[in-house]
Amino acid sequence: MATIFPSPEWLEKLGEKLNADEQYARIAKKWEGDMACVVEPGGPLKEKLIYYLDLWHGKCRRTAILKDLTEVKPAFILKASYENFARVIKGELDPMQAMMTRKLQVQGSMAYMMRNVPTVLDFVRCCRDVTSEILS
Repeated sequence: MATIFPSPEWLEKLGEKLNADEQYARIAKKWEGDMACVVEPGGPLKEKLIYYLDLWHGKCRRTAILKDLTEVKPAFILKASYENFARVIKGELDPMQAMMTRKLQVQGSMAYMMRNVPTVLDFVRCCRDVTSEILS
């Protein structure tokens, strides 16, 4: 089955991947922090989309699609245009460079992100692994 970013199936597959991936579990074993990814409309995406992931010590405890950010108080909020999220997932835009140049805006501790670059990069690898297609 094709998993198209962005879709509810994609988020579900990502949660499953994070929980089954031994490399991610090892690299992210000290990570503590849930996050919301706010995908702003652009290209084929006509409405804002908010993905929520509860990430804790190398596991994904919960995923959800939110109506708005008042439903949770995540440690991190990542916000970017659909195009920039898609470029990160396709490997065309380095996630750390995207954060530093504000193509991917981060609310939360940037210092924590910088201390955990391997976890961030492996999370993106898992995103890439579950993506069979980018909505175009």
